[in-house]
Amino acid sequence: MVFRCIGYAVLVILSIMPWGDSAVAAERRTPVVTAVEKAGPAVVNIRTEKVVRRSGSPFFGFSDPFFDQFFRDLAPPRAYKTQSLGTGVIIDAQGLVLTNAHVIEKASKIFVALTTGGRELEAELVGKDHQLDLAVLRILGAGPFPELKPARSDDLLVGETVIAIGNPLGLGHSITTGVVSSTRRRMSTENNEFGLFIQTDALINPGNSGGPLINIKGELIGINTAIIQQAQGIGFSIPIDTAKRVLDDLIEFGRVRPTFTGILPGEVGEAFSGGHGTGGVLVHGVEPGSPAEKAGLRIADVVLTVDGDRVGATDEYRSLLRTYTPGDSVRLGVLRSVEPLELTLALVAIPEGYAVDYAERVFGLRLADSRQGLRVQSVLAGSKAEQLGIRSGDFVVEVAGARLSSVDEFSRLMEHLYGRQPLRFLVVRGGRGYYVDL
Repeated sequence: MVFRCIGYAVLVILSIMPWGDSAVAAERRTPVVTAVEKAGPAVVNIRTEKVVRRSGSPFFGFSDPFFDQFFRDLAPPRAYKTQSLGTGVIIDAQGLVLTNAHVIEKASKIFVALTTGGRELEAELVGKDHQLDLAVLRILGAGPFPELKPARSDDLLVGETVIAIGNPLGLGHSITTGVVSSTRRRMSTENNEFGLFIQTDALINPGNSGGPLINIKGELIGINTAIIQQAQGIGFSIPIDTAKRVLDDLIEFGRVRPTFTGILPGEVGEAFSGGHGTGGVLVHGVEPGSPAEKAGLRIADVVLTVDGDRVGATDEYRSLLRTYTPGDSVRLGVLRSVEPLELTLALVAIPEGYAVDYAERVFGLRLADSRQGLRVQSVLAGSKAEQLGIRSGDFVVEVAGARLSSVDEFSRLMEHLYGRQPLRFLVVRGGRGYYVDL
């Protein structure tokens, strides 16, 4: 009887001890689990359709070129649909999705698959920027949708735990964890652009591009990208602070508007910068009435930092400024002779028609639209263009490797190449082309 009572007592104790399923689940509910539960519903799969035209030749380019041309003439090119997959994150309950620009590259149709409810809805492109590799989509469907608002990335700590979430197949989440190795890693992308990235050891596969990087609190701190040449065994993410700075422009204008400073930048050596870091940007010129003049910049100043980020060369300087929009202000760390200064530069939009006027003043060319393309209307006397033999009536068909056919295209290109010299022009006269450096 005593043993029977003891047995009953043991059973009662076991039944009230926290060893049930709920208790075990509570023990396993780590901060990572909680963070993923918070952010996961806003992570979506992005499926795109692209129309590709392929030669009608049955040899598909593997035979002799003569036969390829023969069959191409007989059979017109055929259109094929291809699909690609990526990831995005809903940042607004009304259906705005933030992702990488390369995820929706050349897409004719875009579809977004939601994690909750298993729905797939069509989406439209709102805006994109190839240099920053960011794009904003809008889901064409009734909201509200689960959202994950952008947080901040300027307070990241080296060594803190982060989580990369992807949805590459539309079947569920792909989750990797790691720690922050660098909060501002300086890298070159596959399109030869310079950028500052969050580096982690949370792996990011191509199908996870465009997905969110979150911290242990489930907050959106970055957009994962897979366009870094050196990204093998490590992950890189675009800091969410960078995305937030350009988000309004992507939504309102469909692109990131370039900024105007009035600084004509040039390269400078380590000796000239007085050992204050590597390189810098030499101020070759300051446009009258420009933000640079109002900020107090002078010719021969050396710009060493932009908002605290070191500037090694003019390409880095231009790339950093592309992460800002008109209306923003930046702090410039400047070296004047041997005196370090900090100046505040208010960025503005490029003045209307400035690129064309700049081309005339700097290169000696006045360009105009024509039925045949971008035409040289006049050449400034004594300019380098005149010395190289460029004449009125010539056509400019390429600048710095970019094909051009109008003044508008030239102006857009010069917005990004402003201050870069020399530039290679492909000039055509009488059906013959030649390259000149101006």
